[in-house]
Amino acid sequence: MKATGFNHVTIRVSDLSNSLLFYESMLGMKLVHRGRLDVYLEWGSAWVCLIERSCESSERPCYGVDHIAFSIAEEDFHDAAAKLQRAGVPIVRGPLERGGGYSINFLDPDGTELELFTGSLAERMKGWS
Repeated sequence: MKATGFNHVTIRVSDLSNSLLFYESMLGMKLVHRGRLDVYLEWGSAWVCLIERSCESSERPCYGVDHIAFSIAEEDFHDAAAKLQRAGVPIVRGPLERGGGYSINFLDPDGTELELFTGSLAERMKGWS
């Protein structure tokens, strides 16, 4: 598998406005998109998505890291997805095309959700403009 680096992290938060203020003012992140329940922030060459969730009927911990995504070239994506599937790695979602690229979400041995993603923040925002 040829992951090329960090792509983005999605974080579940209880209060989107409060969290947005913190990430902008304390960490200097730049707001790129604000939805009803999510925001996308640019942070150097990576990006952060904050998504507001309630704790009701949640099987997972309510707040904190939802998943961590790693970049992968589109030409390497399908082989990597097949390798995960052959190895019996638990697949959460995908492989599929979404948000400006190909994506597959899966669990590491401790249950941390990871993603391989071929797109960028700019490509994801094209669908939201």
